[in-house]
Amino acid sequence: MSNEKSTIGDNIKKLRKQRDLSQDRLSKLADISHNTIIKIESGAIQSPTMDTAQKIVKALGVSLDDLMK
Repeated sequence: MSNEKSTIGDNIKKLRKQRDLSQDRLSKLADISHNTIIKIESGAIQSPTMDTAQKIVKALGVSLDDLMK
């Protein structure tokens, strides 16, 4: 097992900060739990469900490709 954070989590964090959003605000915009955002950004969840990923990209105004880069 690797301790590296997931690329998806890193990208969410980077995109969220570019938009000046808190984790709490993003969770509300995406209609997912605050805890889920924390877990994805920390790498505890490395592969969020497609449904969760789609909610996040919609809230951030980016494409799924942007999240996966």
